[in-house]
Amino acid sequence: MVGIILVTHVTLGEALISCAHHIMGRPLDNLAQLAVSKADDPDEILGRARAMIAELDDGSGVLLLTDIYGGTPSNVANRLIEPGKVEAVAGVNLPMLVRALTYSHQSLEVVVSKAITGGLEGVLYILPPIE
Repeated sequence: MVGIILVTHVTLGEALISCAHHIMGRPLDNLAQLAVSKADDPDEILGRARAMIAELDDGSGVLLLTDIYGGTPSNVANRLIEPGKVEAVAGVNLPMLVRALTYSHQSLEVVVSKAITGGLEGVLYILPPIE
């Protein structure tokens, strides 16, 4: 099963995991989060991230989901990419995470694709009700 690590600013990953657990209604053993603060030592964060990758990778690979492209969390994720083994997607939102978890039993390539489409399709303009 593809491992998924949320590499996000401070507590965003923790909140997304809590929401995903509520929606999925099952244990999410292949999911972890790494909170990153601008005060953190980048080398220490990279070491923790590598340990998390090693723990979650059962041979299927790991997907890193990060929040804002160009921010510290995405810069950390970028340094961890190993094509075909560790991939990264920026712009994480709840629909993206739920979609990635739903398809995490498939290949890393499929999970990356499903995460991106889930994230994009989850952003909608809500029209007011017609009265």
